[in-house]
Amino acid sequence: MATKNIEIVVSPKPAHFVGDGFRVHNFIPGAHPLTMKRMDPFLILDYNAKFHFKGSEVPRGVGVHPHRGFETVTIAYQGKVEHHDSSGGGGIIGEGDVQWMTAARGILHKEYHEKEWSKEGGIFQMVQLWVNLPAKDKMSKPKYQTIKNTEIQKVDLGENGFVEVIAGEYKGIKGSASTFSPVNLMNAKLKSGGKAEFNFPANFNTAALVVEGSILVNGGEKVPTNHFVLFRNEGESFTIEATEDSVILILSGEPLNEPIVPHGPFVMNTQEEIMQAFEDFNTGKFGYLED
Repeated sequence: MATKNIEIVVSPKPAHFVGDGFRVHNFIPGAHPLTMKRMDPFLILDYNAKFHFKGSEVPRGVGVHPHRGFETVTIAYQGKVEHHDSSGGGGIIGEGDVQWMTAARGILHKEYHEKEWSKEGGIFQMVQLWVNLPAKDKMSKPKYQTIKNTEIQKVDLGENGFVEVIAGEYKGIKGSASTFSPVNLMNAKLKSGGKAEFNFPANFNTAALVVEGSILVNGGEKVPTNHFVLFRNEGESFTIEATEDSVILILSGEPLNEPIVPHGPFVMNTQEEIMQAFEDFNTGKFGYLED
C-alpha cells in the first residue's frame, strides 16, 4: 500500500472570538491552502485551543443563529457546552463527548458554556467542524446525534494507546455517528512513543490536528501542538508516532465534488438557494428559539 505523504503543515493563525465564549484558530477555510473546495466535504474547522476562562455568572457563548445545508460537529476536549435548537434538541456536551447536529433544511441554534461550569471557569478546549451535505440531502429534516464518550467505539492499541472512532471505520470498528457521505473522524490518543497506522482512499481529503503533544508523521516530519497536517491525495497509508503523550484528531472524507456556495450560516449549491435560505429564515420557516 502506497504511503500518503504530507502536503503541508499549517501553523495556527491568530485566534479570534466567536461570540464571547469561543476563542478559536480557524484552519478551514482560513489558512492557505485549506479552502472549502480543497477540503471537501469539510467546510470549516475552528479550534478552540486551551484557553482559561474566568468564572462568570452569565454563561459566555453564541446567541441564536441559523444554519442550513450542512452538519456541525462539536468535539469537547476540556470544558462543557450547553446548547439548544429550534427542533427541540439540546443538552450538555461534556468532556470527551461529541455533538453531531444535522442542520439540513434549516435550524436555529445557540450554544453557551454550561451554567455550572461557567460559574467556576477553567480550561476550555474544543473543535467545531462543519461537514457539507450532498445536494440531495440539504433539504432533509434536521436531526441530532448525542454521542457520549462512553458510547464512542474505542480501538485498543495496547501499550501504544487507543483510537476513538467517532465516525467511519478503524481496524474494522465502526464509529457511532451516522453520516450522509463517507466521512472518517477519530481521536488517536497515543502514549509517548506510541504508534498508529491509518489507511484511507487516495482521493479522500485527509488531515490531522495535533490537539495535545507532538508527533512524527511517517517517521519523518515532526508536528507540534496546535498544528494542522494536510496530506496529499496520493497513497493510502500513513503512520503517526507520539513523541510525548498526544491527542490527534484525524479527519478523512470523500469529496462530494458539487458546487459550494457559502454565505454566512448557509452553505448551498447555488446563489438562488442562498437567497431562498435568507427568505425562509426571515419569514420564520426555521422555527423559533428564545435567545
